[in-house]
Amino acid sequence: MTSPSSFVTREATVPCRVNLIGEWIDFNGGTVLPMALAPSATVQITANGTGLDCIKSTHFAMSQNFAIDAPAQDHWSDYVRGALQYARGRHWIESGQDVSVDSTIPVGAGLSSSAAIIIATLKAASIGLADLDGEALAFAAKDIENTFIGVPCGIMDQMAVALGTPGTVLALDTRDCSYSLLDLPQTWSIVVIHSGVRRALSDGRYRVRRDQCLEAAAALGVDYLCDASLLSIDALEEPLVNRARHATSEAARSRDAIAALRTGDRSRFGRLMNESHDSLRDDMEVSVPDIDQLVCDAVSLGADGARITGAGFGGCIVALVEPERMEDWWSALKLRHPSIERVV
Repeated sequence: MTSPSSFVTREATVPCRVNLIGEWIDFNGGTVLPMALAPSATVQITANGTGLDCIKSTHFAMSQNFAIDAPAQDHWSDYVRGALQYARGRHWIESGQDVSVDSTIPVGAGLSSSAAIIIATLKAASIGLADLDGEALAFAAKDIENTFIGVPCGIMDQMAVALGTPGTVLALDTRDCSYSLLDLPQTWSIVVIHSGVRRALSDGRYRVRRDQCLEAAAALGVDYLCDASLLSIDALEEPLVNRARHATSEAARSRDAIAALRTGDRSRFGRLMNESHDSLRDDMEVSVPDIDQLVCDAVSLGADGARITGAGFGGCIVALVEPERMEDWWSALKLRHPSIERVV
């Protein structure tokens, strides 16, 4: 039974992220370059002494009640409830919780709103009760997505939102989770644009491509698909050869992008972004025509580089633009694509 002293509101805020390059290789043994963004998710929790979690969001008028041990229901609240069940299992909280979620992160945009909500809930639940650093929170959130939500994601999104701060890039080795935080050069501007095409990872397309990558690695006899050589993958049949070609080439692009970031070579970084989009479109087959056109126009109007970001199938693009030409570039792109929205 929850004591009256436990009826205190606890709150945590966590940013979203955009991945600059290194897509679909966080579970294939590659190095990724996500960057935290200002849009964030804030979660408040208060024990209510019942067997129900009462969850509401600023995006929805009505709150909804769920039994504290209810399974995932393919509902946005699953991310909150998975974290609450995790926290109850570790005795950070007891009984049901009244939960309020306030998020400025576009839903279904590929900016890791799910990871941000999970980690914000875990942070709020563990305040004063558990000494958790960013890495511990990230691994807990990954476990929740894998086991409660049922999405076989890697560790990138959770590490990015748990460790990152806006304006810094996280160079993360997904094998051992070693990382460096790199400052974005002042002569670079990163723009994140919502295409207006909604996406979801729970519809099965993510799992299919992830399983294809793992199947390709097994066929090639490597632990990580990023370790395969471009020569060896020719023995594979489609679509496995395509998935392997993306993983191996994207791993090389990520390494090159880190070098370009360290030296401030914006032009080189932009070319790598363009190549990454081509590979995501042709080899991973996770882009869509509307986004392909948006990326093409972003580059033709003056961006150094642009690409779809996140797992794909819709959502956002990320572009690298010279700060001095930003506003003219954005006005021209918006004129061609009136329905797009600038996130950052």
